Amino acid sequence: MSAFKLATAQYDISFFSEWQGFVDKLDTWVAGAAQQGAKLLVFPEYGSMELASLFGEAVYSDLQQQLHAMQTLLSKWHALHEELAQRYDVLILASSFPTEQSDGSFLNRANLFGPEGLLGFQDKLMMTRFENEQWHITGGEEIKVIDTPLGRIGIHICYDSEFPMIANQQVAAGADLLLVPSCTDTPAGFYRVRIGCQARALENQCYVVQSPTVGNAPWSEAVDINTGRASVYTPVDYGFPDNGILAEGHDNDIGWVYATVDLTEIARIRDEGQVFNYRDWPKQFALSGPRG
Repeated sequence: MSAFKLATAQYDISFFSEWQGFVDKLDTWVAGAAQQGAKLLVFPEYGSMELASLFGEAVYSDLQQQLHAMQTLLSKWHALHEELAQRYDVLILASSFPTEQSDGSFLNRANLFGPEGLLGFQDKLMMTRFENEQWHITGGEEIKVIDTPLGRIGIHICYDSEFPMIANQQVAAGADLLLVPSCTDTPAGFYRVRIGCQARALENQCYVVQSPTVGNAPWSEAVDINTGRASVYTPVDYGFPDNGILAEGHDNDIGWVYATVDLTEIARIRDEGQVFNYRDWPKQFALSGPRG
C-alpha cells in the first residue's frame, strides 16, 4: 500500500481513578481515527505517564516511584494496544513507555503495534537534561527500522529528531516514513523538535510525522506542562507543499490531525526533483575543511 491515510495525535494527559478509564479513552481515540479511514495512528512521547495517576499522590508526585509502579501495568498495556490494533485493523505507534531493563535501568521505549501484534520498538537514543539529570532514564544504543504492511518505518523519539545521522541511517535502510513522538513543555522545545523534523524531511527527502502531548496536568511530576501541535512534514519540491508542511493542527488543541501520504512520491522526487538532497548527502564528507 503506497498511499494511505494516517492520524497523528495532539494528545492530552488525563487523570484516572481506575484502569477502565484509560481503556475507554484509548478505545475512543483509536475508534475515531479508524472511522476516518486512517491506517497508521501516531501517539506522542510519554503519553503513557498519565497511568501514574492510578497509583495515588505519593507515587505520581515522585519521579522514581512512578517508573517502578508503571511496570505493573506494562503487560496489560501491551495487550490493550494489540487488541485495538487487531479490532480496528490499524497500525498504532503507542505513546512511549519508560520500560525497566534487567539491570534496573529504564529506557524510553516506543512500541509499534499491528493487527498481528507487536511489530517492533525503538528506544530513545539521545536523552535531554531532564531525563539524564533528574529522571535518570537511560539512552538506548541501537538505531532500528521496522517492517510493516505500509512499508519500512523509522522512529525518532523527540530529541532524537535533532540529530541528522540517526535519520540518515534509517532512510538508508529503506525507511521513507519517520515517526516522531514528542513531549515538550515550552514553545522553544516544540520548535526545536519541529525544526529538526523539517530538516530531516528536507535532507532525506522523506515524510516525517510529529505527535505531541498537549495541555496541562498539574498533578504530574513528569508531564505537568505540554505544548505543541501535530504535523506531517514533506520534502520541499515538485508536487509537495512549498513550505514542506502537508498537515498541521492548532496549538494545544486536543484531537487527531489527518493526512494522506504516498510513499511512491518519495522515489519520484529523489529521481526527478529540483534538488537531490538525499543523493548528494555523502558529498559533504569528501569536502576539505577550512584552515584555521
